[in-house]
Amino acid sequence: MHVEHQTDSHRFTTRVDGTMAEVDYRISDGVLEITHTGVPEAIGGRGIGGDLVRAAFEFARSEGLKVRPLCSYAEAWSRRHAEYADLLA
Repeated sequence: MHVEHQTDSHRFTTRVDGTMAEVDYRISDGVLEITHTGVPEAIGGRGIGGDLVRAAFEFARSEGLKVRPLCSYAEAWSRRHAEYADLLA
């Protein structure tokens, strides 16, 4: 799956079967805050949300940022992926 980082709109997106999914974020004081994960039901259950959240965490790592998952999906995902615990704010 190809994840696109739209830096101007602070969003990671992907299109699957013609349907868009996204993770929205903001950056404040060296912390990337994940504010929303949206995967429409039509393409749900395929790990798309996880791929988008992972892209956000990988971006944060590459930029030297911490991550604060504010949406419930990203928060639950971060608890299941201990390899990213060092990034949590």
